[in-house]
Amino acid sequence: MEKTPKKEILSTAQSIVHWAAYAYFVYLFGYASLFKVFQKQDMMKNMEMLGFGKSWTLLIGYGELLGVVGLLVGLWYKPMKNAAVLWLFPFAIGALMVHFAHNDYLYFYGSLFGCITSILLLITDKRFKIML
Repeated sequence: MEKTPKKEILSTAQSIVHWAAYAYFVYLFGYASLFKVFQKQDMMKNMEMLGFGKSWTLLIGYGELLGVVGLLVGLWYKPMKNAAVLWLFPFAIGALMVHFAHNDYLYFYGSLFGCITSILLLITDKRFKIML
């Protein structure tokens, strides 16, 4: 079956959206995890204001870092990318809920975009399907 020009354009657009979302997702969780793992002063202070001590902050940071490593490994081993997205999705949801629980309506955008990007990555991945 031959691809029509319209289908080819849609497929190319889907790929562009997917890889742009992927790059943003790696950036978002990459810097957030490293700031937690290396205990950047501002990150530690903000996490403490949200109710997380040093131990929880480090645990969250290592969990996010594990997901970022999975995203990067997913460049070569495709199923790992989707597993990493599914692993990081609850971290994004948790971050969004914590910001809302503390009435933080100024800095919640990163976690909101993390939630949206998780879904977008799974929807635009040609190898991922949800069957109900």
